[in-house]
Amino acid sequence: MSDDAPASESGRGGYTGLSAGFAAVIASLVAVHACMATTRVSATLWVLHQGYGGGYVGVLLSLFAVAPLGLSMWAGRLADRHGFHRPVGIGVAMAFAGAVIALVAQLLGALWLLALGCLLCGGAVAVSAVAIQREAGLMAHDASQLKRVFSWVALGPALSNALAPVITGIVIDTAGFTAALVLSTLLPLAAWAVARRVPRHPPAHHVGGAKPRPAWDLLKDKGLRNLLIVNVAMSSCWDAHSFVVPVVGHAKGLSASSIGLVLGSFATAATLVRLAIVRWAHRIDEVKALRAAMGVATLTLIVYAWLPGTLGLMLGSAVLGLALGAVQPMVLATMHQVTPPDRHGQALGLRMLAANGATVAMPLGFGVLATASVAAAPLWLMASVLVGAQWAARQIEAPPSR
Repeated sequence: MSDDAPASESGRGGYTGLSAGFAAVIASLVAVHACMATTRVSATLWVLHQGYGGGYVGVLLSLFAVAPLGLSMWAGRLADRHGFHRPVGIGVAMAFAGAVIALVAQLLGALWLLALGCLLCGGAVAVSAVAIQREAGLMAHDASQLKRVFSWVALGPALSNALAPVITGIVIDTAGFTAALVLSTLLPLAAWAVARRVPRHPPAHHVGGAKPRPAWDLLKDKGLRNLLIVNVAMSSCWDAHSFVVPVVGHAKGLSASSIGLVLGSFATAATLVRLAIVRWAHRIDEVKALRAAMGVATLTLIVYAWLPGTLGLMLGSAVLGLALGAVQPMVLATMHQVTPPDRHGQALGLRMLAANGATVAMPLGFGVLATASVAAAPLWLMASVLVGAQWAARQIEAPPSR
């Protein structure tokens, strides 16, 4: 059966439980995201190794979010219309092309070609993630299971972020940058191998062939608007951490393995908190959890600059990972409850557009700010942003369970 084959969609009720198909959904997300993470760490460390400054690192990190700006809304419509396999297939192809281009760029020493590879890898995650998140949401039956489902979905990037920096750093130190980028080309192939195991579940066509409403209509909902504000603020903190750690670590003379451990401690903490959400989802209030995470993140960002040595940075990164890691499951679970099932793809695309819009601007600003002042200044900036975003968080009300 093709992705376009006529079929009736039973919505959440179409899945009687979380089966091997769900495991394949999560595994495909891990592999696609790991390709991006491996390429990102390799590219930024290679640029620093070549003698370029933090400004160039900021540009490369921004490029991972440029493609999603143009693709997020299209990816949402594509997922609502075609389901899981077509968007994921497109994302896998983009990831493979981006990784190969980054490998060639490193061999040739071509910075502009490396930038193109980063652009494609970032777009690959955008296209794939929207379809994966939508498919996973359809597998949940109630609000409690939504939190569990999206904790597993959030564990995908967390797992790749935990393992990819450490593995990439070790590979670079032992075998060089080329070997690390060769590894990144294999991951999209693994993603497609597991994605093909997900059962075909094409969505229903719009009744009467009616033209879908634009995603911007969803912004009329005040709760969704405030949810997007909180999500953008917290995801920008993630970007600030990703920017600051390689720059500070390089300035302190840390090895690639040590920098990878600091980044890995952040992702490991994010993984652990999401596992905790899976276990105790029925006891967690989404909105209260969001507000608490924002408070912890604010305090950690303020004191991070004074933490001593590799162990200090690992501890600070772990606390920040706990706070930021709890956000995505809560945001996605709430979003799926306040938007109609046939528009989940649009809502997810809108969320990705908003988050990546900030991700494009923030690293560029971080590079300028760090160059003009101190490397930790981006963290202090984001602490002040979180203080302002608390107003939006207080306006969010817990949605009723579907």
